[in-house]
Amino acid sequence: MKRIVAIGASSSSNSINKEFASYAANLVSQKKKVIELDLRQYEMPIYSEDLQNLSGIPKKAFDFKSEISNSDALVISLAEHNGSYTAAFKNIYDWISVIEEIVWNYKPILLLSASNGARGGKSVMNAALSRFSQQSKCDIPNFSLPKFEENFSDKDGITNKKLMVLLEEQIKIFLKQIN
Repeated sequence: MKRIVAIGASSSSNSINKEFASYAANLVSQKKKVIELDLRQYEMPIYSEDLQNLSGIPKKAFDFKSEISNSDALVISLAEHNGSYTAAFKNIYDWISVIEEIVWNYKPILLLSASNGARGGKSVMNAALSRFSQQSKCDIPNFSLPKFEENFSDKDGITNKKLMVLLEEQIKIFLKQIN
């Protein structure tokens, strides 16, 4: 059974990106096991080289990296703070990047973003695609969901049919990469 790790890249307890990552991972999950990572379980000191030299790499960084290493694929939904990654996600990313340079272990990634704004987190999406694609063996399927509160419901998922078709197209690409 394939193991999919879903990451909502926010530390908010009511993160729409955590909800969206879970939703998308479960769309993919036929004959696959979904493991949802909560960034709040991986809070660590802010990364600095001095702290790393003084105290070493925190166990939580190794734990997070282990989840990535033991997965078959990743679904990451990025929250956007001031046009970039959330501080919580960036800090984890910084810590795990000193464990192993190839952060995502060349795993297939379905990269998502969602926001209540009209762009759906496209600034953070562009930043992530630029960075993550440097360590990927294939194109990264991606999708941004704008106006989350208007286009998503807990009961039905994505309610906008055109947006749902776009997500399904990206999921098909992702599934080919997994299989």
